[in-house]
Amino acid sequence: MKGSRLRAALTPYLLILPGGLWLAIFFVVPMIVMLSLSLQSGNIVDGFAFTWNWRNYLDGIANHHDQMIRSIGYGLAATVITIVVGFPVAYWIAFRGGRRKNMYLLLLLMPFLVSFVLRTISWQFFLADDGVLLGPLKRIGLLPEDFHILATGTAVVLGLAYNFLPFMVLPIYVALERIDPRILEAAADLYANRVQTFLRVVLPLSLPGVFAGVLMTFVPACSDYVNASILGGATNTMIGNVIQNQYLVTQDYPVAAALSFTLMAVLLIGIFAYARALGSEEVLEVTAR
Repeated sequence: MKGSRLRAALTPYLLILPGGLWLAIFFVVPMIVMLSLSLQSGNIVDGFAFTWNWRNYLDGIANHHDQMIRSIGYGLAATVITIVVGFPVAYWIAFRGGRRKNMYLLLLLMPFLVSFVLRTISWQFFLADDGVLLGPLKRIGLLPEDFHILATGTAVVLGLAYNFLPFMVLPIYVALERIDPRILEAAADLYANRVQTFLRVVLPLSLPGVFAGVLMTFVPACSDYVNASILGGATNTMIGNVIQNQYLVTQDYPVAAALSFTLMAVLLIGIFAYARALGSEEVLEVTAR
């Protein structure tokens, strides 16, 4: 009897043990190492030593605050675009997709079968000065010859929005899919038109999905460096480009680690403020589903 009780008590812990070990080895330990590295002094030749050097954080913020602000701005712009574009897509699939919903979701996810870098490079060709978009418009005189999008912040934001659009559509779709059709019928019975039904019923019930979509889009968009490297110019670098350069080119590992933690702290503050404003319990349920 005692043995079966002990097994029953230990079973939940044994089940989460593989996942817990995975997180500990590949997340917790690297985070501790990176935190230690951010407080070290030295160089790649003589080595680094732990000295509680908080100056790394101050120098990182002082020298690269422009890139930090630019990254947050690009991330916010891309997130807003994905909401504007993704919400109608999710709405149509949820309420008009019928028996082909799975096929539409598969079509939405098919670009993910291609490398992230290749998808971004394809936008480089698409937005080129004589590409498939701008070339015809220039030839018919709708755009001046010197008009360009590449090497601008607009190109970076468009690339971010394109690459992270499914991260916005899927959580919103899940939230909309959970809405009981009888609620919409009840709204119609109470003489609510389509606009009123959407604003007072559908939109509030979809907010958990919007929250989850913002979380899954804004965080990686702010820390991305591929789109800025391929689609942006020298004046459109993001904080991810700076961190990459500090690690691989300058090899100033303490400053790179300090910048990483600074970005993490800024994003966490924004996320917690956003979660407090909208509430997070239902969001966690939507994300888990």
